Amino acid sequence: MGKAFDSITDSMSEFVERQHLFFVATAPNEGGHVNLSPKGLDSFCILGPQRVAYLDLTGSGAETIAHVRQNGRITFMFCAFDGKPNIVRLYGNAHVVLPDDEHFADLRARFGPRDAVRSVIVADITRTSNSCGYSIPLMDFVEDRTTLDKWAKGKTEEDLEAYWAQKNAVSIDGLDAMRS
Repeated sequence: MGKAFDSITDSMSEFVERQHLFFVATAPNEGGHVNLSPKGLDSFCILGPQRVAYLDLTGSGAETIAHVRQNGRITFMFCAFDGKPNIVRLYGNAHVVLPDDEHFADLRARFGPRDAVRSVIVADITRTSNSCGYSIPLMDFVEDRTTLDKWAKGKTEEDLEAYWAQKNAVSIDGLDAMRS
């Protein structure tokens, strides 16, 4: 049976830090498309019992940024694909920290080297839960993909900003994302 808490417990923290993959869910205020994105590359960090952050890497869309800018609602999910079955969910309210923000450098320093970082998403966690995960398959982690890093290696800051302006300015529902 699942249990709910108002903060990230020590056992949740230990579990989350071992995971290679997590999912981020956001949604616009009304109508529109719910977004669910897989994330990896050691891009998640627990800042405290009620605060987390993750590196928002360049992608083909910017739904999370658009939804967070509109309403802040966010949910993270971590699943055990090996070992004891477990699912941890973190619910909260987020904000986007862009590279020109005064707090960006300090937040960015909490993560390892990574190219193509377009923002850091910081979330204040208001509820956590864990559940069994009995139906989640067992899978082996082989390695992180290097495709994004290879794509970003030859890009200048101006190249990335041009890509964001072309591909990440608005969400699929027309909400502002990377558009100034």
